[in-house]
Amino acid sequence: MAAADNGGIRFRADDAGRRSTAAAGKATLAAALRVLDPAAADACLAERRWRQAYPQHVRALVALQAAAPQAVLASCRAGLDAAWAGIEFGMGDGRALPLAEAMAAPAGPALSTARVAGKGDAAPARWEVPYRGRRLHGDALARRIDAWLAAGVLEPGCAQALHAARTHPEWFDLSDRHLVLLGAGSEAGPLGWLARWRANVVAVDLPRPAVWKRIAQTALAGNGTLIAPAAAAAGSAAAPLAGAGADLLLHTPALAAWLAGLGVPLDLGAIAYADGERHVRVTLAMDAIAAALCRADARTTLAWMATPTDVFALPQAFADTVMAAYEARGLLTRAAQAGVRAGSGGRSFVPHIESLVDAGAAGRWGVVDALVVEQGPNYALAKRLQQWRALVARAAGSVASINVAPSTSTESVISNPALAAAFRGAKAFDIEVFEPDTTNALMAAMWVHDLRNPAGSAQPATALAHPLQLLVEQANHGGLWRVPYLPRSVLPFAALLGLMKRR
Repeated sequence: MAAADNGGIRFRADDAGRRSTAAAGKATLAAALRVLDPAAADACLAERRWRQAYPQHVRALVALQAAAPQAVLASCRAGLDAAWAGIEFGMGDGRALPLAEAMAAPAGPALSTARVAGKGDAAPARWEVPYRGRRLHGDALARRIDAWLAAGVLEPGCAQALHAARTHPEWFDLSDRHLVLLGAGSEAGPLGWLARWRANVVAVDLPRPAVWKRIAQTALAGNGTLIAPAAAAAGSAAAPLAGAGADLLLHTPALAAWLAGLGVPLDLGAIAYADGERHVRVTLAMDAIAAALCRADARTTLAWMATPTDVFALPQAFADTVMAAYEARGLLTRAAQAGVRAGSGGRSFVPHIESLVDAGAAGRWGVVDALVVEQGPNYALAKRLQQWRALVARAAGSVASINVAPSTSTESVISNPALAAAFRGAKAFDIEVFEPDTTNALMAAMWVHDLRNPAGSAQPATALAHPLQLLVEQANHGGLWRVPYLPRSVLPFAALLGLMKRR
């Protein structure tokens, strides 16, 4: 039976008893838009083809925020407030409470605590990056970072952060930190690295024995301490995490109370993922926990991994290179693409950035739109909520680490035949798709950098030209944002090339 039937975080029902994710999504995005442009908000609410047309409304929001840096935070807060208003917390006894009320007074039995101490080498593992059959470190890693930068795979801020991490090995002794992983068993998560860097890892994941067996093996092979909540009976010496686990959707208030009860400053990584509308609900569960922990302890830091397949505002220098690449196409290329575009009704080989947004003293900005319609509006909304919380939290004084991770060939992605084919054909458009081990190593180091470097963009004391700069300063987009064409206008051709390559 679904979590929504047993209680927990769920969308509110309308007068007819339906829990419409489309209605909630439109209301949330419209609330963020209304701060900036009431007409754009009305258009969003009136959209009848939401699943197909949601990208244009997300793009409108980012363009409006780019043009009004002074209103970005108000827009984000309005969106978050609307998202919270669109859900409720079912108590499991027929009652439902507003999420804020449920978080303020956790009900039911408290979670117990399980611990596992690592038995591996006591010294923090050297940070190195697995890449195409090699494990890069030192000068070889430096050259690879510079090569990625030269190829436009990652942004200068990302290269600078990785170089800083490479030259500060002392940063990787994390015995002084308690890092919370909401979604600890995630394939794209940093658990394996943190467990070897002497970290105190607070792991939260579903109470599934197979998941916790794998987590326990990782912890025991490392040199840190793993701490886990347990909603069931505690494990044994032979299987210390056998009873571990809690459901973010069902145990949201209890998890927040348990985490606060650890009595130490926490670094919260919100990395859990779920399919479809559950992704929005899981994101809001993590958001509620993050908000509760920040209220309980101002030293709480927050972290997310953003996706490159979204909409972002980039500075003029970046936008100029994208527009110049489109204009630099040869005559034969232009002619061939014009014919294909005409045959597709104007949907193919669309220019990626056609104009700039004037943000006054904050400069001029271009909007990159890498949304993939097939990922759906729920995915786009979940990632947007994470961006909003990062911007709001940083403005309130919290360290907010939100770094764009490159497209990665995880099992969940390549199980989709169309996406798998597009990944194989992406190289033709100068896009690099990363292996999971490479992404894990890079993103783990980026989180460490953001915690350790007092001058990093995640730090609230670091000045930014525009609030939205936080989201792109240290991005590793794999080259997707520098494609001169709107990515979804060439995705079918990448998939076709990928199918041919497989044959």
